[in-house]
Amino acid sequence: MNRLLTFFTTLIVFVLLIGLILIRDTPSDEFQTSDPTNGSLPGIGQFSESLLSQMDRMREFRGPAKQLPMRHLEGKEPKFTNRLFLESSPYLLQHAHNPINWFPWGNEAFAIAKRLNRPVLLSVGYSTCHWCHIMEEESFEDLEIARYINQNYIAIKVDREERPDIDSIYMAAVQAMNGEGGWPMTVWLTPQREPFYAGSYFPARDGDRGIQLGLLTLLKKLLETYHQNSETIAQSSQILTAAIDSMLSSRSLSTTINTKTLSDIAKVYIELWDYQYGGFKGNPKFPSHYPLRFLLRYHRRSGDQSGLKATLTTLNNMTLGGIYDQVGGGFHRYSTDESWNIPHFEKMLYGNALLIFAYLEAYQVTHNDNYKSVVENTLSYVENEMTSPQGGFYSAQDADSLNTSGIRKEGWYYTWTYEEIASLLPPAIKNQFFNFFEVSAEGNFEGRNLLHASKPLSVLPKKTRGEFQQALMSLYQARNKRTPPHRDEKILTAWNGLMISAFARSGFVLNNSNYIQKAKRSAQFIWDYLYDGNHLHRSYFEEKVRYTGFLQDYSLYIAALIDLFETTSDIKWLDRAIELESILSHHFEDHKNGGFFQTSDDQEKLITREKPNSDDELPSGNSVAALNLLRLHGLTTNDSYRLRAQKALESLSSSLGASPTSHSELLLALDYFTDESKEVVIVIPKETQSSPLLLTEILRDNFLPNRVIAIVSEADIPNYVKTIPLLSSKKVLNHRPTAYVCIKGTCRFPTNDPVVFTEQIKAINKY
Repeated sequence: MNRLLTFFTTLIVFVLLIGLILIRDTPSDEFQTSDPTNGSLPGIGQFSESLLSQMDRMREFRGPAKQLPMRHLEGKEPKFTNRLFLESSPYLLQHAHNPINWFPWGNEAFAIAKRLNRPVLLSVGYSTCHWCHIMEEESFEDLEIARYINQNYIAIKVDREERPDIDSIYMAAVQAMNGEGGWPMTVWLTPQREPFYAGSYFPARDGDRGIQLGLLTLLKKLLETYHQNSETIAQSSQILTAAIDSMLSSRSLSTTINTKTLSDIAKVYIELWDYQYGGFKGNPKFPSHYPLRFLLRYHRRSGDQSGLKATLTTLNNMTLGGIYDQVGGGFHRYSTDESWNIPHFEKMLYGNALLIFAYLEAYQVTHNDNYKSVVENTLSYVENEMTSPQGGFYSAQDADSLNTSGIRKEGWYYTWTYEEIASLLPPAIKNQFFNFFEVSAEGNFEGRNLLHASKPLSVLPKKTRGEFQQALMSLYQARNKRTPPHRDEKILTAWNGLMISAFARSGFVLNNSNYIQKAKRSAQFIWDYLYDGNHLHRSYFEEKVRYTGFLQDYSLYIAALIDLFETTSDIKWLDRAIELESILSHHFEDHKNGGFFQTSDDQEKLITREKPNSDDELPSGNSVAALNLLRLHGLTTNDSYRLRAQKALESLSSSLGASPTSHSELLLALDYFTDESKEVVIVIPKETQSSPLLLTEILRDNFLPNRVIAIVSEADIPNYVKTIPLLSSKKVLNHRPTAYVCIKGTCRFPTNDPVVFTEQIKAINKY
């Protein structure tokens, strides 16, 4: 009730504010105070000698500007340079040569805003965001708009991928005002960091793209409202800040967890499902939002075939559509249409990791080799195009790329003319290839062709399949000669955690040592470069580490370390997971109410301290942290992990009823908690170095989501038992690898028999 009242109060105040904006005339130019520390940008004076010196040193370090095409040049060099040139975020660097006097987020910008009594214009985006590029070209490179902002506002740029805490808070303001949000995010703030107006993309001028109010008009009208109606601004910003705090702090009462909750939510998903194409009905479709893995678990424990059908329909259709890169592997961020054919062409590291999980689990359930191929092709894409020399994984690739005329176009890199494809194919297979991949003279995307498969390659005769695969390789090699999309090469701990898990789990299930090695290398890179012994850090770029890590960084990296232990049996990974979980408990946990805050108790204090409770494009740090605790309890038998997980889940699950489609990852933790999760120990004879192939193969082949695994040599047990008390008294029987399957510490009879072992692990605790 309090949240509802807050919402309507906020709505009333904003209606009043918007009314004031719309009825007033354009203000005069009387407020033109300049900041004496600013530089040679439109409408301001010179930068200080100190700042200019810093820029010169950075110019020597970086060399010639290598950002996306710039509108304002002097010869071949950028005409304008602002403070963002000193930053390390690829997104901020894209804006370093705008004529706008951008500041990075920090106390300096807000102090100047307070001193000059100016509102703050906050712009949040990320480097591979198509509409962020559009708004930059239309507005942030426009000299008239730049001059007006520089003379009347303090402008701040934020990379949402480096600062998810800032992004979450002000996105809540956008959603409160507009009912939905997106990027670029544009928010007007007071010098006290409180929002008073918010939106996403705005065109430069009135009527552009069919939108009534353009950015320049909004800037002028909001500035006048800010100075001439300060009481309304203060009231609306205070109420909106309170609403944000209510939305993000998750102070709701705890709820009892039971399997009926899971069953009821699964039925909600099934009602919303598109059984023709997969995913939820309608478009656009974001595959990383969908509860594919939960529906596999629901099918496993309920026997309801609709959950399995929903997942497999989705996975099958995505694999055939343009959202899946038929030429180079990997998935684009989302589909603009319901049939997965026309994507938004960004490729995100996290989205590909999450889809690897889904296809890998579907492979375990069905043993369909098509799913295995998708996993392998996606991991190959990450190896070839998204891996740094040190082993870390890059963040994303842009939707846009330069065509042969040097013009930036969305999707150009991934699309083809009819003639281009024909020139690369043997004549004997051209017609069949064109029919199979739906290639035509008129094209299916802006006059060009994006390959869609009419059916899986596996259904083709072996000879034809081989010819098509060779043809796709020819296309891939030709595509590599084009100017590639911009790649965001910052390395984020949270996103790397997801991909480390993807490689580790795939290495285990597919018995691929190369994948395991890739996972180990990246995990070691994060440990060496982004962990200082006291804090995990968020971002690495240009040999610089930035920002203390957030909840998501800790939880996803801890999950990866647990996955690596289960895959490699190297105790150091589990010890590291426990070490980081202790830091998480000390600095992030809400010990009173349960769950974890987005930020640690020693990070920057924003206008609210968020406790994330919904799974959006990435899993919520709380959902993953709760599941980590359950897994650590299974391995260590330390009951405090289980109790803390239960408290976290109870505090989070109260929001399930209000928004059941926003908790796909939380449902995995709830399913684990309500299941009779298994602790599986396989002991290898100390006198042999051979792996327990048969017993391990059974684990690889079976979908057993709610379990922990420890595969150890009998010789290592004395060294491991301190961390994993479950190993105590475990020994080899009959000089053969021996399996122990336990539930809550109570073990079934140990066995060497594959049939008995299979029966033990496949026992299901039904809904």
